[in-house]
Amino acid sequence: MTAPHAVPRPRPHPVGARRRAALRALLAEAGLDALLVTDLVNVRYLTGFTGSNAAVLLDARGEEGTVLATDGRYTTQAGAEAPELRLLVERRCAPELLAITTAGRVGFDSAQVTVDAHDALAQAAGAVELVRAPGLVERLRAVKDAAEIDALRLACAAADAALAGAVADGVLAPGRSEREVARELEERMVAAGATGPSFETIVAAGANSAIPHHRPSDAPLAAGDLVTMDFGALVDGYHSDMTRTVLLGPPSPWQEEIYALVDAAAAAGRAALRPGVATSEIDAAARAVITEAGYGEHFVHPVGHGVGLVIHEAPAMSATATATLDAGMTVTVEPGVYLPGRGGVRIEDTLVVTESGADPLTASTRDLVVLG
Repeated sequence: MTAPHAVPRPRPHPVGARRRAALRALLAEAGLDALLVTDLVNVRYLTGFTGSNAAVLLDARGEEGTVLATDGRYTTQAGAEAPELRLLVERRCAPELLAITTAGRVGFDSAQVTVDAHDALAQAAGAVELVRAPGLVERLRAVKDAAEIDALRLACAAADAALAGAVADGVLAPGRSEREVARELEERMVAAGATGPSFETIVAAGANSAIPHHRPSDAPLAAGDLVTMDFGALVDGYHSDMTRTVLLGPPSPWQEEIYALVDAAAAAGRAALRPGVATSEIDAAARAVITEAGYGEHFVHPVGHGVGLVIHEAPAMSATATATLDAGMTVTVEPGVYLPGRGGVRIEDTLVVTESGADPLTASTRDLVVLG
């Protein structure tokens, strides 16, 4: 076993250091001497390290006892991305961290650790007491700092640019397939500065737009179709999420009706966003608009979700959610109405909760766009 060694650094990394300090406060509340972090997203959040094999032992006493572990493939990368932390070079990251710790009570994320992984941890722990401690890092991640909001803003801007370019260049035209449109959006997001799409792009035309998570097919777009596009860009590890529905040709009365209804529901959801509000109330505000119009059975999913290093993260935004909004949370609001065999409409924005309400990070128009 390689002993951990200090890596020289001129000064501490301010963002990672602040996040680790905030987590130590949670450890104190939980009565833990340390936390073993094994989820790679949480490792990245706390350290900046982006390798595919890593764990962190965060010591409640301070930075000197905190160790990042990874294997020999990533020694140079760890030194570049997390140079202020002590480094343990071992392939079995989590068990080896437990084997060297002097902490008495060590928390682990029981929502992330498998039964087999727990067996390995228990075998390595020796006299260390392993304590279930799920969701501590996720509590911190739910409220974004300025750097995270900047990354999300850039990700949203890349998606906005892709949609604007696709509309201007006639990509959304009868005869083009759903798959072609999805590919165009993804390529344009990369051209606008994204490292890639933040999830598999949804393009759903005609009757397919009534399927909330339709996967793009070779089906051609046709005159008269509602076309729903749910997509996002990935920038610095942060995911944007936006849905817009456009119409290919003059709208029929039923299409105008459900578009106006979803637009009003989205506006009601956005207006309800503010610190201290239960996220279930956001769902209720948007859902009431649709239900009162007689379409409640056709709004078949939660009103939104948190978004950040993961496309769906805390806080939950559903009728049964128990979370409460705080300033700095980034969430989506995305009501929809889906009429099987006919078509559907969804409008979605990514927003950041502010002290007085919420600001949208997505900027594409929500007005009904009629093409052709």
